[in-house]
Amino acid sequence: MIRLIGLDPGLRFTGWGVIDVDGNRLRHVADGVIATDGEDSVPERLKTLHDALMALLARLTPDEAAVEETYINRGGASSLKLGYARGVVLLAPALAGLPVTEYGAKTVKKSVVGTGNADKNQVETMVRRLLPAAMVKRADASDALAVAICHAHHRASRSIWAAQGTVQGMVQGPVRAAE
Repeated sequence: MIRLIGLDPGLRFTGWGVIDVDGNRLRHVADGVIATDGEDSVPERLKTLHDALMALLARLTPDEAAVEETYINRGGASSLKLGYARGVVLLAPALAGLPVTEYGAKTVKKSVVGTGNADKNQVETMVRRLLPAAMVKRADASDALAVAICHAHHRASRSIWAAQGTVQGMVQGPVRAAE
């Protein structure tokens, strides 16, 4: 069995979701959102995010982390702040010694729903079906659980391919999934 954490970065709200994976069986462990105070300075908000992530990783002890890539459709200042948060979300599990894998939004949606063009409601519905014990209260947490599910599916496929020797020059350790 392996424990995975999925992370959906954001400066205001960072979603997180933890699942246990045993073969092709998925079990919900916990999920939630780390919120920062918009009245605080950006450095204080990043510190809050970092400290909360480190505490979460210490408490739930995942074996691997998966982070959703962010797509920027807003102004430059917002994009930059989101980039700062994403950096913290990538750094915290790495500092905790975890391998970190990144997945694009379309890859996550395709892994969970079956189509890369799924909307947030479709993703949340499938997360609830795949993890019936999850009582997801925010879309950010649902998105993070979807990232964890995506990682479970992709790591299982890589393991099978590696065992069969069908992947030549397979990269060992963390990889970045293609869109």
